[in-house]
Amino acid sequence: MKTLLLTGFEPFLKYTVNPTMKIAEELHGQIIGDYKIHSEILTVDFKSSGDQLLAHIEKVQPDAVLSMGLAGGRYKMTPERIAINVKDGAADNEGNQPIDEVIQADGEPGIMSTLPVRAMVNRLLAGGLPAEVSNTAGTYLCNNVMYEGLHYAATKKPAMKSGFLHIPASHELAIQHGSIPSWSHEDLKKGVELCIEVLAADET
Repeated sequence: MKTLLLTGFEPFLKYTVNPTMKIAEELHGQIIGDYKIHSEILTVDFKSSGDQLLAHIEKVQPDAVLSMGLAGGRYKMTPERIAINVKDGAADNEGNQPIDEVIQADGEPGIMSTLPVRAMVNRLLAGGLPAEVSNTAGTYLCNNVMYEGLHYAATKKPAMKSGFLHIPASHELAIQHGSIPSWSHEDLKKGVELCIEVLAADET
């Protein structure tokens, strides 16, 4: 049995709930394909979220890492194609607001996801869920965590696949926010499960 490290984020900025947190918690310990899922929740903190991810990787020693993030305003599930070596954006939950900072001083400008992103999109579409490959994870915490996981894999554990999946808001969050598209929690969770199924099939 292989291990998948699945991460979500705590609520942040104007988003008082984060569906990635709930999905990660619900899938913890589940088995999908030949993966047993180990879930962790990351803080929305530029100074610590990357270190948290790497500490979980060191402890769990996963065969693959799938990190999830909320993309409030997107209406499709979007596996990310690339992470860039930049952190920049609104203040995080601790008030940190880096401007044009590198994530890893010795890192490549960009690192491509090692997840089967196109196959994930195709499976989501076949399952009736809107999806497309995204070519930007932004420069906020989602990109930061994606880059850290890929940099670790490239430099220390090349056999470990790693990447990121952005998901839309849940209905619960959209009701609170008032002006963003949303999916049901059941469809969001189903989409994540389908992506994991594709990853498991790709690993065999």
